[in-house]
Amino acid sequence: MTLDDLRVFVATCEAGSLSAVARQVGTSQPAVSQHIRRLERELGVTLFERGRRGVTPTAAARILLATAAEALGTLDAGRRELDRLRTGDSGTLRMATGGTTLRHFMVHPLARFRERHPGITFEYVSATSTGQCLEALRADRADLAFVTIGAGGGELDQRPVVRTPWVLVASAADQPSAAGPGAPVAPDELRSVRAIGMPAHSTSRGQLDDQLAARGVRLDYAAFVDEPDTAVMLAELGVGQTILPALWAHDLESHDRLRARPVDGLDPVTFGWAARRWEALPPSAHTFVGLVAEGLGRLEPAARVDLVGDAGDQP
Repeated sequence: MTLDDLRVFVATCEAGSLSAVARQVGTSQPAVSQHIRRLERELGVTLFERGRRGVTPTAAARILLATAAEALGTLDAGRRELDRLRTGDSGTLRMATGGTTLRHFMVHPLARFRERHPGITFEYVSATSTGQCLEALRADRADLAFVTIGAGGGELDQRPVVRTPWVLVASAADQPSAAGPGAPVAPDELRSVRAIGMPAHSTSRGQLDDQLAARGVRLDYAAFVDEPDTAVMLAELGVGQTILPALWAHDLESHDRLRARPVDGLDPVTFGWAARRWEALPPSAHTFVGLVAEGLGRLEPAARVDLVGDAGDQP
């Protein structure tokens, strides 16, 4: 069993085609088959079912894939660390998160990061959910991810950074009660809300729905969107109301018609970082993490944030 055998195996699981892998790695299809047969002989199992439309991983292949992908990712990360050690302050920092997070909380930290580490290339890995961010880490497409803490990723190293409560964002004329603009909203009042929500696979959406369900409340969704910014825009247009972590409503002063009211009795949402192994991150990654934390700490009072954890700019 060689590293090339394992790389070809992982690529075949992802592509489902020997010919596609051959084109990808610049070799012949018989050469790809040879890698697979060598693994099958050594392990004593069949890894793929051959069909007219390609190959399908067997149960044995799925077991091997989980460990092989992780092992190869760890080796590749180690090689990048050795390259950084050899070349000094150079290389690439790959960070996965959503577009709203990048625009609101990472643009200014990124500018400061470039001043401190001009030799590091910053690569943004776009993702629309925590699940996609964690998958990018597992597949070694990202070194670091900013995610909603609390769901999945048990084998990854997660560090909480900021905790923030839920707020109802709606126009002054579209509030569910006649209470004052800053008065809390009881969960029962949300029954009348025409909610603009995140997709079903969103971790924060799942946390919200679960908490409301425990209180006998089921939201009536008027629309689903991919980003908090879009939800806020639709609320401003009168499409409905949106229930978001207060962090995403920190800049409502730029939306004259909108008001944010805390939702009473719900557990706050925690956001933070995830990595394959925190201690394996380069010093430049810790610098970026610290700069983002500093920026989040300056969002009070609108964001109602509470900094937690000890993720900072020390390696």
